[in-house]
Amino acid sequence: MNFTAPERQFTQVDAYPTRLHNGERLSERLDPVLWSEWHEDAPITRAEADHYRDKGYLVRKDVFSPEELKLLVETSAHLREDPSGIARDDLISEPESDAVRTVFRLDAHSPLFDRLARDSRVAGVAEFLLGDQVYLHQSRLNYKPGFTGKEFYWHSDFETWHAEDGMPRMRAVSASILLTDNSALNGPLMLVPGSHKTFIACQGETPENNHETSLKAQKIGVPQPETISRMASELGLNAATGPAGTIVFFECNTLHGSNGNITPDPRSNAFFVYNAMSNLVGEPYAADRKRPDFLANQGRPVPDPIAPVTGEIRKG
Repeated sequence: MNFTAPERQFTQVDAYPTRLHNGERLSERLDPVLWSEWHEDAPITRAEADHYRDKGYLVRKDVFSPEELKLLVETSAHLREDPSGIARDDLISEPESDAVRTVFRLDAHSPLFDRLARDSRVAGVAEFLLGDQVYLHQSRLNYKPGFTGKEFYWHSDFETWHAEDGMPRMRAVSASILLTDNSALNGPLMLVPGSHKTFIACQGETPENNHETSLKAQKIGVPQPETISRMASELGLNAATGPAGTIVFFECNTLHGSNGNITPDPRSNAFFVYNAMSNLVGEPYAADRKRPDFLANQGRPVPDPIAPVTGEIRKG
């Protein structure tokens, strides 16, 4: 696969103005969705590539062996149950309790998950989707407990990454590796298929240190309810469900959210955001200062590209 040079290819000209004073605005995306031409040696099928291009997400099942999955699940449980060695900034609790909701910089806190982030079944697919070498913009372990897991409102990740992290263009993809079974009932990821083709410039200025509250309940940088209603009516709603071990890749501008979880069944996932090396973040487009490094990898001076690795994931 031929990759672009690892210099930032985009200027600071704002292609997607947002956090507007005078209301919300919708516009057609300016960037490709699938940045590679499909070929027979591609890491996904032609049908999968077409689905990702058209719908803005891709669900891949039966990717890991039972032994690999068992190891990942056990390691994720340990990280949540004993977070004593994790920096306080990297931990987010539930809005109304001290229960761990998110562990950021997952790759830094676990050699096993660092290996997962570099696995060709994950990072290699991201390279193909983005047509470039990639680096981790963000990584985290998400946990939504049974009975009390809170919802997360509809949003586009790119809108936040653009406004608050300085990500220039739509050349990033998220990979969510399910570590528990995700059913339609226990708060799975929900998406509006095809919404990635439209950029929603949101209303309202970015408050100072917005991340401190938005990580628990996002209120700025979210579409208006009537916009979500109209897009859902036109495009539909899908839930990305599957057994533990499923990988959900979704394009950075795909509108998504999740319901609360009042079932007895917890929901957890490892989450890796891959950004193209040609799309390095710079100064925020709609915030006074950059978000902390645990939310947006700035690199020193440039993040290292990932070299995807093959083979079974093992302990040690």
